Amino acid sequence: MARDPGASAVRTRLAWRRTGLSAAAVALLLLRPAFAPGAGVGESLVAAAAMGGWAAMVAVALHRARDLRRRFPQPSPRTIRAYALVITALAVLSGWVVML
Repeated sequence: MARDPGASAVRTRLAWRRTGLSAAAVALLLLRPAFAPGAGVGESLVAAAAMGGWAAMVAVALHRARDLRRRFPQPSPRTIRAYALVITALAVLSGWVVML
């Protein structure tokens, strides 16, 4: 069976898209406390940080998808580190919101 290197690039782009959508769901859940009655500055800052983290994650995903269109997919350590940092920050924010 012959390998199709183009198919792996398409699958990877789709995976980045799914990841971006799931991160959007997490960011929207992190917005919820900011709109609760009696929400303070802390909740608004968490919501802003969540939206910033989501925007950064989407920027990394778009950058990676654009790279996949131009050349054969190769792992980019810088992209992976940036993505891991953003996801970790979103996870910490999520845990903090749960503890509120």
